[in-house]
Amino acid sequence: MTSTARRLAEIRGGGAPRRHNARTIAALTGNPGCDRRAVLDSAGADKPGLAERVGFPARFGQSRFAITRGNAFEAQVKADGGAELLRLVAERLGVDPGGPATWTDLGAEDRGDQPGPPDATGQPGRAARSRAALAAAAPTGADDPAALFDHPLLGLDVAGQRVHLEPDLVAARLAGRFHVVEIKSFPVIDGQADPGKVAAAAIQSAVYVLALRELLAAEGHDAALVSSDVVLVCPRDFANRPVASLVDVRKQLLVLRRQLDRMARVDDLLARLPADFTADPSTDPERLRRSLASVPARYAPDCLAACELAYFCRHETRAETAALGRPVREALGGVATVAEVLALAAGSDPGAPGQAEAAALLRAAARLRADALAGQPA
Repeated sequence: MTSTARRLAEIRGGGAPRRHNARTIAALTGNPGCDRRAVLDSAGADKPGLAERVGFPARFGQSRFAITRGNAFEAQVKADGGAELLRLVAERLGVDPGGPATWTDLGAEDRGDQPGPPDATGQPGRAARSRAALAAAAPTGADDPAALFDHPLLGLDVAGQRVHLEPDLVAARLAGRFHVVEIKSFPVIDGQADPGKVAAAAIQSAVYVLALRELLAAEGHDAALVSSDVVLVCPRDFANRPVASLVDVRKQLLVLRRQLDRMARVDDLLARLPADFTADPSTDPERLRRSLASVPARYAPDCLAACELAYFCRHETRAETAALGRPVREALGGVATVAEVLALAAGSDPGAPGQAEAAALLRAAARLRADALAGQPA
């Protein structure tokens, strides 16, 4: 074990690290300035357990009913060796699949579905199988037969750590390219889906596209063989009948690459931590709160839907303008606290030289508000 791995194990309490997925990476890269989340995610810390321990439990997540419904829909789409899925993807891409596709379940050995004992090598063995199978299936032309790969394990470097990712499915050798397929249980009603959920699916899919491109590039293939058009499969209207849509994730790929490049390496983050920093949920709650407070966070209201510690961080910043959202924080031009905002608006504080513009705007807003209130009927 390296010194970095040893330190990360000490931080999380020595237990097994929490597995990352595309959702956690999308959330992490969406707020690259948050050192607190970068440290905890790099260590694989139990953030739900931490939030519970410090008195601010997470309040989001799928219900059991939603998870069961999603699993049933995914099983329906993948039934019969992916025959229906192949039809949907080929139809959406406007290509002829050229007959039945080969189906490879790369997670079967881990689950013990195939003859013989389950794979004892765990993630490394499955990652190696996925790499070999996907590299061997690299398209050589538009006439290649269709092939579908279920539960491949991909890898991506995040904050200096290797993270393993499991997409729902990768469709290979369709129209001479790989296509990432995401199966989601949110509905498409009258041809429209929830924009927020589609956006979240797009950034998660971009994580998979980037990981698959890096895998092929490492094996000597052209990364452009992985299409930036992701196939999103959802239930149509209020039934479980699947419908496929194309989502272009080129913009998300650019954002993802830029933000991953900006993220500090984990060694740099660890060097800035106090020697007694811990994220072990079994630690005394008061010590945990002090430890978390010793690492800078960058709270924004968006965190409430993406990070288990968001309510703790919001409580910390309740007197700061950051709690009101990035647009407010940026519009106030460096006015850090709500108390400063009120003082500038009232004119009781002239503000620092760099706050003159923000102060003038706040005083004007305060006058408009006072005039509006004065004009209201009693």
